[in-house]
Amino acid sequence: MRTSHIICPLPAQRGLAIFAPLFALAAASPALAQNNAQGQAEAIVLRPLSFFKVGDLDFGDIIASGTAGTVRVAPDGARTRTGGATLAGSGGEPARFAGLGSFNRQVNISLGANSIWITGPGTRMRVRDFEIGSTPSAILSTGPTRFRITSALGNYNFPIGATLEVGANQAPGDYSGSFTVTLNYL
Repeated sequence: MRTSHIICPLPAQRGLAIFAPLFALAAASPALAQNNAQGQAEAIVLRPLSFFKVGDLDFGDIIASGTAGTVRVAPDGARTRTGGATLAGSGGEPARFAGLGSFNRQVNISLGANSIWITGPGTRMRVRDFEIGSTPSAILSTGPTRFRITSALGNYNFPIGATLEVGANQAPGDYSGSFTVTLNYL
């Protein structure tokens, strides 16, 4: 049995932000101007029986109130709220992972903990009810959830969503933490 571990940081959760437009005045330029820009190129080369994080779990921008609430990011990317938590903007993404095994191989996936805490300038917030998307679609726990790799090439990917508990009068600011995902190839 081969075991892989990934620690997935949760990006800082953004508080209420105010954006001021920035205006620039351009001086008259000559008729011919040369502009250059740079881009980046990236690649990930996998070893067999491995996986990696594609993207972090992001609950997006949230406005707290005098009442506690929750924000849920589902594995399919849908973002919902309860109680006094208000969704701001269109942000929010599930964590995304991808890997390489072999066709028809079984894999156990589990979490290091059923809930974690994210910290920032105010009271820490709990993240709970982690849920894996794709196949199988199931609530993740510290006990393994088994799935079978069905791709002929052995590649696979899966998203993970969760629920954030937002406290009453939660202080604005950036909050972050991390969670661990473990895969055992059988």
